[in-house]
Amino acid sequence: MAVTGSELWRLGAGELAGAIRSKQASSSEVVDSHLRRISQVNPVINAVTVVLAEEAMAAAEAADQATAHGAELPPLHGVPFTVKANIDLLGTPTTAGLKALTGAYPAQDAPQVRRLRNAGAIPIGRTNCPSLAVRWHTDSELWGATLNPWDRSRTPGASSGGEAAALATGMTPLGLGNDGLGSLRWPAQCCGVTALKPTLGRIPHATADPAVVPIGVQLTDVEGPLARRVADLRIAFEIMAGPDWRDPWSVPAPLRGPGLNKPIHVALVMDPCGQGTARQVQDGLTKAAQALRDAGYVVREVEPPSISEAAKTLLGMLNTAEVRAMWDTMGPLLPMDARRFFTAFYEVAGPSDPVATMQSFMTRQSLLRTWGEFQVTYPLIAGPVYTDVPFEAGTDLDEGKVAQTIRGMRLTTAVNALGLPAVAMPVGLEDGLPQAVQLIGPRFREDLCLDAAAAIEERLGILTPIDPLG
Repeated sequence: MAVTGSELWRLGAGELAGAIRSKQASSSEVVDSHLRRISQVNPVINAVTVVLAEEAMAAAEAADQATAHGAELPPLHGVPFTVKANIDLLGTPTTAGLKALTGAYPAQDAPQVRRLRNAGAIPIGRTNCPSLAVRWHTDSELWGATLNPWDRSRTPGASSGGEAAALATGMTPLGLGNDGLGSLRWPAQCCGVTALKPTLGRIPHATADPAVVPIGVQLTDVEGPLARRVADLRIAFEIMAGPDWRDPWSVPAPLRGPGLNKPIHVALVMDPCGQGTARQVQDGLTKAAQALRDAGYVVREVEPPSISEAAKTLLGMLNTAEVRAMWDTMGPLLPMDARRFFTAFYEVAGPSDPVATMQSFMTRQSLLRTWGEFQVTYPLIAGPVYTDVPFEAGTDLDEGKVAQTIRGMRLTTAVNALGLPAVAMPVGLEDGLPQAVQLIGPRFREDLCLDAAAAIEERLGILTPIDPLG
């Protein structure tokens, strides 16, 4: 390992765990290296909003003592990680980027945070998200805008944009985010990192907020990890997965499913529904397809059934009277940009209709069957996250832009509607911006997505960490 102590921030989470376990580096050195990187880079990027320097160094020193005493070490012993602003982290407020929640200190960690701590990982900071995590651009009323490290004129994505930008610039080796409308995969595309959106029920979701969440939100929003390397996604996934009493949706599904006959067939979706996909994005998908073929997969250009109907179903599931009432209740707490987003979103969704709402949940069940049948033949689907390059920062609320983004995210939101797993990952650079692919699997087959992603990464490499543009 030819990385000096001061440059430990360049390594992935698994590599850092190996270095600590083999005593090539101490946890104190690893944490200090990342804290120094934050102090150097964050003033430019504005991705990390709360730095837990004192607490992290104390935890690192305790980790080093355990190493010195020959204790049995957990898988991420002494490795730092960061946590998105809308996930409970004991000792810090779960603000979700809102001024009204600066005093919202949770009584306990979220389940995935607790599991990472139990695996030896050390939280070093909180990361930015848009106010209430509802936009596709990261700009919160508490912390301002996060910049894209590749091109500061472009969005870093959202709502997990702070995590993606922090990963891309080496401020953290592992991050926690969530995904209801592409909030893990879109920032991964924008910043050139990897993210795993797991199956609904795979990683438990729980918060100290006692609010009752409508069923449409329950069925679409999931927790997941971000990293620079596919191997680190797998490590985090295996630690975070599994049932928890705090989340009634969580289930004890096995981490790996039954073996499939080889070669595995992949459905390549270059232009979902034929509504237009940018050349830069299609060029990236072509690279991913060739890498999969080189790895022994059979890749054919074919679409899963009813992508547009699945994406429309998501709008219906989030257009219930209960969901609208929840946002209306929160209205006085929300900044103007969040209100503008909801206004534009529901202009696209249309008036709330109880019959149409009920139909959307029935359609979801039907689509799950048809996609399940399709994935018997094509267990994996490869396609775009967003069908265009990252848009200019701050333009996501311009006239007509929310509707345009919903169209561009049609494959991504279809996956949210159906609760399927997907890995988003970089596949190259073009015109100075990352190219990405998402790999979609059957329910509870994250292993197939991760295996394919690892095959692509082995052939195309990784893009980050990078030094941000000044």
